[in-house]
Amino acid sequence: MAVEVAGRSSGGPAMAAAAGGCRAPLPAWWGMLRGLLLAVLAAGSCQGNSVERKIYIPLNKTAPCVRLLNATHQIGCQSSISGDTGVIHVVEKEEDLNWVLADGPHPPYMVLLDGSLFNRRVMQQLKGTSRVSGLAVTIAKPSPPQGFSPGLKCPNDGFGVYSKDYGPQFAHCNKTVWNPVGSGLSYEDFHFPIFLLEDANETQVIKQCYQDHNVPRDGSGPEYPLCAMQLFSHMHAVTSTVTCMRRSSLQSTFSINPEVVCDPLLDYNVWSTLQPINSSGKVDPEKEVVIVATRIDSHSFFWNIAPGAESAVSSFVTHLAAAEALHKASDVHLLQRNIMFTFFQGETFDYIGSSRMVYDMEKDKFPLRLDNIHSFVELNQVALRNDSVLWMHTDPVSRMNESVDVQVRNLLDILENSSLGANVTLQEAGFSQPLPPSSFQRFLRARHIPGVVLTDHRTTFQNRYYQSMYDTPENIRMQYPEGLSPEETLEYVTDTAKSLAEVATVVARALYRLAGGANTTSAIQADPKTVSRMLYGFLIKMNNSWFQSIIKPDLKGILGDVPQHYVAVSSPVNTTYLVQYVLANLTGTIVNFTKDECLNPEKSPNSETDMYDYAWVQGSLDPNLTSRVPYCVRSTVHLSKALSPAFELRQWGSTEYSTWTESRWKEIRARIFLVASRELEIITLVVGIAILVFSLLATYFINAKADVLFSIPRDPGAVAY
Repeated sequence: MAVEVAGRSSGGPAMAAAAGGCRAPLPAWWGMLRGLLLAVLAAGSCQGNSVERKIYIPLNKTAPCVRLLNATHQIGCQSSISGDTGVIHVVEKEEDLNWVLADGPHPPYMVLLDGSLFNRRVMQQLKGTSRVSGLAVTIAKPSPPQGFSPGLKCPNDGFGVYSKDYGPQFAHCNKTVWNPVGSGLSYEDFHFPIFLLEDANETQVIKQCYQDHNVPRDGSGPEYPLCAMQLFSHMHAVTSTVTCMRRSSLQSTFSINPEVVCDPLLDYNVWSTLQPINSSGKVDPEKEVVIVATRIDSHSFFWNIAPGAESAVSSFVTHLAAAEALHKASDVHLLQRNIMFTFFQGETFDYIGSSRMVYDMEKDKFPLRLDNIHSFVELNQVALRNDSVLWMHTDPVSRMNESVDVQVRNLLDILENSSLGANVTLQEAGFSQPLPPSSFQRFLRARHIPGVVLTDHRTTFQNRYYQSMYDTPENIRMQYPEGLSPEETLEYVTDTAKSLAEVATVVARALYRLAGGANTTSAIQADPKTVSRMLYGFLIKMNNSWFQSIIKPDLKGILGDVPQHYVAVSSPVNTTYLVQYVLANLTGTIVNFTKDECLNPEKSPNSETDMYDYAWVQGSLDPNLTSRVPYCVRSTVHLSKALSPAFELRQWGSTEYSTWTESRWKEIRARIFLVASRELEIITLVVGIAILVFSLLATYFINAKADVLFSIPRDPGAVAY
């Protein structure tokens, strides 16, 4: 026993020495095992998202409903901060709603809703239950024949000219409900996310997943696993513009890294004049100017889905064609009055652009004053004329003033005479008929100006898809023969283009007369080919050869494939840039400037930079198709801010000016996956925790006994006695 104890005591230090610098080399298999383990870990870190890709199928072609706010409330949709999840149920007819609202055993549900059922009645049922966690909407094809408009029945109510103090009998659309199919869905607040599915292939994937896993069997609920969807669209702003702007203002004042929660809707108006004026000065008080105006923005229920074929594009394309026709007239520089071509942004949201221009004119922040305006001509929705009739709307209240009525009567006579010989019949809407929603109303709020609004409707809109995703080229009857290449389609003159060119011709001739032109107007003719190019570019494909040739090289990134005309919060948006450069191309002149001279015209003598704008544009491809031939364009086209005066004045609760803001968000995405039953999820969680605890205990004990478990057997000849 004494020898054994002595041996153990003497063997302790010997073992310690062996475990230190004098340890024997490990066997080869141990190094191989360690290398294999490291390789597996490295592969796992490099392919860490492969498991996610196997679990989730992302939906890449979607458009969300986002949150907008004004002075009093919020509208739109949002998800919870971590996204909302639910079992998918396809609703293709109203009877399918019963499963979602009452019968289905696996709430909450993500409803895949057929576009034909996306209406107020169905949405109110879904909004009124806690069994719905979100909504994915498909596009109805063909467009709903009964019409679909998520806008208001009385657009921009309360921000036009009619009120309890001015034409109260016309206020709140008492006389005429302009948009009778308007459901107001775009102005509702939903507590769950709603996404539009733009890709039919992705829609089919969802439906197939539903068919494979979620279809009820013999009236009973399907068995797990079930196909589920998750939608992420959490919005930062809540309550109202007053609340969100105050929070953003406090953050900007006291925080080093402020977190802004909403942004005002803003952009730029585009304007130019027939005869150049000093854009940084003031027009003489005795100089008269005829204003012709249109809006260039549209809207729908879903963010940045705003084709606006009839509600916006038809009018501003006609306006652009009229501007080109007028500039080609030989004696425009001799006209008694100037003509100002104006394109307003943000008009959908309580007249942002026009109210800002009026405000700037009143505050002497614009070259023109209200007193300089001789008359006002506005092009509204003009593509859906019946029997070639174009209606002339005037304001009956201001016409009670005899001098204003005389000027308006003269304006109407000039328009009617200008239509003689053209395939356009102009008719007066009636003295008792109020103005439709129009930018002109904002000018009338400030001053009694003689004016007319031209539309294709006498009373209610001809447009059954006002402010909706269905206001597409098909809505204004644009048709192309099959088999045309993109270039051939760009140049193809449609019947719609011919019709709008006729309206542009009449407008151009009338403007010539209003400006004091005395010569015959038969030579003033809008070009249907130019109208065709614009319709194709603004409605079908922005990224076309003509648009490529007329913009600056550093702006070629704005040419997306599918045109949208939502005002948004970035400035300028694609539509603003393109209207600016199309107008410059159609009304400007090519000057013999080098690139440096064009980019820095103030360095060139006689460039008159206060009178003209210069743009170095890409130009067309040369014959060998390898490079472009750029050139310099001089025009009178300018931009002016289209931001509501409410934000300049910090009056976020204003009832005089638009107060619309858009919430900020961090991510917008959607995905589908298979979900297990709640019981299986709990079992999996418990087993996982148990394995984790067992692994931790095992690791602890193995580590504690490592010197025993992983010691190297000693050579029998080295045993101590």
